[in-house]
Parts: sequence; structure tokens; C-alpha cells
Amino acid sequence: MSEAIQIRNIEPSDNVAIAAVIRAALTEFGANKPGTVYFDPTTDHLYELFKAPGSVYYVAEQNGNILGGCGIFPTEALPEKTCELVKLYLDKNARGTGLGKKLLLKAMDWAKANGYDQVYLESMPELSKAVSIYENVGFEKLNQALGNSGHCGCDIWMLKKL
Repeated sequence: MSEAIQIRNIEPSDNVAIAAVIRAALTEFGANKPGTVYFDPTTDHLYELFKAPGSVYYVAEQNGNILGGCGIFPTEALPEKTCELVKLYLDKNARGTGLGKKLLLKAMDWAKANGYDQVYLESMPELSKAVSIYENVGFEKLNQALGNSGHCGCDIWMLKKL
């Protein structure tokens, strides 16, 4: 019998597993290209990255396996009281279950509770299913990037007021 899925804060021992989930998803959708988190060295050190003030990263775990994760980060040069929704990726077997939306909503609730007024995100056409989820929860497309994420491989930018 399988256990319920737990959503919890990232721990140091999750780094390898969540990096593997992220890179597998990007590879699967043909988005494993320069300028994305695929090649970002922080992808292998998310626990350390999300120790930054104003950030959080949640992982979804079931039966000891990491199914995915989602974070909030105070990306450099964003407008005041704006954070970035980052690194929302799921294992292929966890997609279509509502888990991505659950992670997304938990992260946005955290952002609101921690003083942010809006959430920004970056994506790409290869991840169109994710983009439709973002639109369903109220994100609106922008004409240009905000802040300085360092991910020049993304060309979809979205914002949601909390």
C-alpha cells in the first residue's frame, strides 16, 4: 500500500533527487538547453540556495521518493514585494494528478504570508502544459522579463497579484 504524498520543506538529502527530477523533465520536453536551470549549477544545491532570506522550497515525497518540487525566491532586481516562482518540476509519473497545482498554491500561500504582493515566473513554450496551469490560477503573460534570473533561455514571462 502506498503512503500519502507529503509536501515538506527541502532537506539537504533531497538535493540529488530533486536535481534529477528537474533535469529529467527538461530533457523529456526538449528544454534541456543553455540558459535554463538544466545547466544552472545551483540546481544541484537547492537546499543551500533556498536558505536565502525570503525564499522557500517545497518537495513532494511519497514512499521515500521525491516526486517534484516548487519554490519561491527573491530574485535580484524584481519590483518591490515581488518574488519569483521557481523550479516547479514533477516526475513524469506524478504529472496529471493535481500535485503541481498543489505545490504551486502552497508556494504562493507562503509568499503572501511572508509579505509578497505579487509572484513572477519564467517559462518556455516547451513547457506549455505548465503555462496553462499558471494561467488557470491567474497568472498573466508579460511582454518582457522582470528582474535578473539569469535564465536567458526562457521567453514566457508571467505575473500574478496575490
